[in-house]
Amino acid sequence: QPELGKPMRNCYPLPGPDFTYGKYMHRRDGGVPEAIGHWDSVKAKPHKRVMPRDFVTMSRRAAEEGCTKAREFAHYYKHTDIRLKDKQILRYGCKVPPGMTFGRPPRPATPFFDLLQHRYKELWMEEQRARTRVQHVVKKKLQPGAVRENRASFLRAQPLPVKEESFWHPQRYEKVQTPHCPT
Repeated sequence: QPELGKPMRNCYPLPGPDFTYGKYMHRRDGGVPEAIGHWDSVKAKPHKRVMPRDFVTMSRRAAEEGCTKAREFAHYYKHTDIRLKDKQILRYGCKVPPGMTFGRPPRPATPFFDLLQHRYKELWMEEQRARTRVQHVVKKKLQPGAVRENRASFLRAQPLPVKEESFWHPQRYEKVQTPHCPT
């Protein structure tokens, strides 16, 4: 029965204050101090580097042996194992030669004060003013009474070459008889 004036509870009662939530680790359960103070470190295992196969050298030697078909090459590769030399390949974990850099150089940083002072807008405006000045100079070079040259005046001065008409006809059209008209 619900208590008077209260809704009926539809959940389970919680365990007492001595209950521990989660999984208890018997070996190491020092809590936060142990987690902060003692990190698990993994010791590096000495590994033997296996270099990749040198297919260029193996192909050359297979050709010298007289292999010509794909099956012969595959048989030769199966029984011959030639590996790349350590100097020819740069793998992760080896020492990089001094002065060697990887990747692309970074873009130079945009000057922040040029952005704040609207320097790029001023440069663009200067380019537009210079372009307008050049256009005015070109317009002034045209004399006021001079007529601009258009395509028609250009063709009058330098006419296009005349195409020579060819009177050659295919031979099959030479012996065409006149059509017979029934009258």
